Amino acid sequence: MSRKKVCKTCKIFVEGNECPLCKGKQFSVNWQGRVHFLDANKSGIAKKINIKSKGEYAIKCR
Repeated sequence: MSRKKVCKTCKIFVEGNECPLCKGKQFSVNWQGRVHFLDANKSGIAKKINIKSKGEYAIKCR
């Protein structure tokens, strides 16, 4: 099983060849931890780390 890839810019997990948020094409499979936001607008943690869209994000990405 291969590891999920993460956009290096916004740290969201990506399935295709383009990040749905920033339209970037630089990805990493070297990440640690993950957090899933259902409603980023109501989440204090999402606001603190500057997340504005719902989705699954890596906590740390290299």
